[in-house]
Amino acid sequence: MTRIAILQMQSGIDPAENAAVMVAAVADAARGGATMLFTPEMSGLLDRDRSRASAHIVVEADDRVLAAMRAAAVDHGIWVAIGSLAVLAHGQQQAERARWANRSFVIDPAGEIVARYDKMHMFDVSLDDGESWSESSAYAPGERITTVDTPAGRLGLSICYDIRFPALYQRLGMESCDIIAIPAAFTAPTGRDHWHVLQRARAIEQSSYVVAAAQVGKHDDGRTTYGHSLVIDPWGKVLLDMGGDRPALGFVEIEQERIASARRQVPSLANRRDIAATFGT
Repeated sequence: MTRIAILQMQSGIDPAENAAVMVAAVADAARGGATMLFTPEMSGLLDRDRSRASAHIVVEADDRVLAAMRAAAVDHGIWVAIGSLAVLAHGQQQAERARWANRSFVIDPAGEIVARYDKMHMFDVSLDDGESWSESSAYAPGERITTVDTPAGRLGLSICYDIRFPALYQRLGMESCDIIAIPAAFTAPTGRDHWHVLQRARAIEQSSYVVAAAQVGKHDDGRTTYGHSLVIDPWGKVLLDMGGDRPALGFVEIEQERIASARRQVPSLANRRDIAATFGT
């Protein structure tokens, strides 16, 4: 059994302020007995004004939020899964001209980055309430899946809008992931109708835990996010729902026996067929 912590945030446009919240959460998570802390998508900076945001987006080696979290992991002897940070894509040097990456990081207690994942699916949508987003105009999509072994089990990484593309999660299931992280800054309209059902579906399909640390509330850049950070077990049971009202830190026990039980009762991973190979699609 492994205890994890989940940080629900209301990140703003100042990376230093966001980093202070995250570092404090590392300390609180460690004091609460957690082996690993999960944070939301865009933990270090949430700003839809790309001109203003570009001043803070640098290569990961120069990112102060990432550096602060690496130091905090060492100070408190804890693993950290940063849901994502906006960084310059590989090889880019000028934020005002470069495409960015929406990148997850997993940090071990020695402060080493042991895994990275760039969000694959870009949130390019126009909702009926007038809210619209075009991530692909600034962000470069990732090109590979990422898994990493942690004290809580094998962790598969994904980010927010990825959740609507089940083929990614099928691949993570084929990699025998015990936990899948789905950090998010979900919009309120889509969150009300889709958040819980999609998260539970991904857990059930892959017989794995889902840990979904989320942004919540009204942010400095004017957006509103849905919150309801979740931990769901491999049977689809919601173990933690942190609500949609405020930032908070939650704790959950990850039990390997729950994974084994779900896979024993409904062995869908073992029974899966290769549809493309079978039907030529």
